[in-house]
Amino acid sequence: MNPLNTGIGRAPSSVLATNKVIRNTYMLLSMTLLFSAVTAGVSVAFKLPHPGLLLTIVGFFGLLFLTHKLQNSVWGLASVFALTGFMGLTLGPIISAYLSIPNGDQIVMTALGGTGAIFLGLSAYALASRKDFSFMGGFLMVGILVAFLGSLAAIFFNIPAFSLAISGMFVLLMSGLILYETSQLIHGGETNYIMATVSLYVSIYNLFLSLLHLIGAFSGDD
Repeated sequence: MNPLNTGIGRAPSSVLATNKVIRNTYMLLSMTLLFSAVTAGVSVAFKLPHPGLLLTIVGFFGLLFLTHKLQNSVWGLASVFALTGFMGLTLGPIISAYLSIPNGDQIVMTALGGTGAIFLGLSAYALASRKDFSFMGGFLMVGILVAFLGSLAAIFFNIPAFSLAISGMFVLLMSGLILYETSQLIHGGETNYIMATVSLYVSIYNLFLSLLHLIGAFSGDD
């Protein structure tokens, strides 16, 4: 019998590869979140204006497409930092707007703390339980598309109640996406740590914005 065909050692090898992807993902995610926080801080410090909805959408999807194309090369790392840095710059003016209102600093810190607690709690649950949440993929894809179109409608038609409902929907969807992507990492459904980082970053970014909107609204200052 050829020992190369026995299958012995495949499972440990697979586990090591999975653990490496998970480790690289969270390391890159930490660095991109820090870089995004720096660019957001620069935007707040210099009171940079928001680039506008159109430029934000074009910039995000353009850099997302570039990152996807470069995901298997070293340039993919540069692209993911460009993407997260750009998103940090777009976040800065929003944070500045909240900081300019009464108790704005408390609203921002509460949203930030809530985002961290949700992300860490859901990630820890998925990692500890090792449950497979791949069944959520189709639902999340449709839900995110509906929520995205709904958010555009809320902006154009200026309907505050509908906008709040969309923010609540995004909180649930981004929480589900965190569970889904973490499960994909654990079970080998996602083997590229750059794209896994992007998915988790987008979840955290949208979760923070949605919580910021909801907390600001219910505090009476939004």
